[in-house]
Amino acid sequence: QVQLVESGGGLVQAGGSLRLSCTTSGRTFSRYAMGWFRQAPGKEREFVAAISGLGAGTYYADSVKGRFTISRDNVKNTVYLQMNSLKPEDTAIYSCALSLAYGSRRDPDFGSWGQGTQVTVSS
Repeated sequence: QVQLVESGGGLVQAGGSLRLSCTTSGRTFSRYAMGWFRQAPGKEREFVAAISGLGAGTYYADSVKGRFTISRDNVKNTVYLQMNSLKPEDTAIYSCALSLAYGSRRDPDFGSWGQGTQVTVSS
């Protein structure tokens, strides 16, 4: 069973930056596309960004395109989400997950969800 652990969340002012990390101890990390999702209070979980197994391809939700960057280090078994120009509407719990379906933005195509890390952006 692959376990994912997120870190790096916190409280930041609007316009600030945070970098989230998601680490696993699995030995087949590079086989999987990795995605970041977020869930704000009272809302459904939504797709944020994803990256292919070897890191050559990425795609983003329109709401974060140009502000967030997903990357990965397959030696460290870690995927990152660099978040710049943060807005109050980015406040949510951010979770990572893995997928064999690169290109998907759908919850059911992702698994082994981490516990999430809270990001709060104050205005």
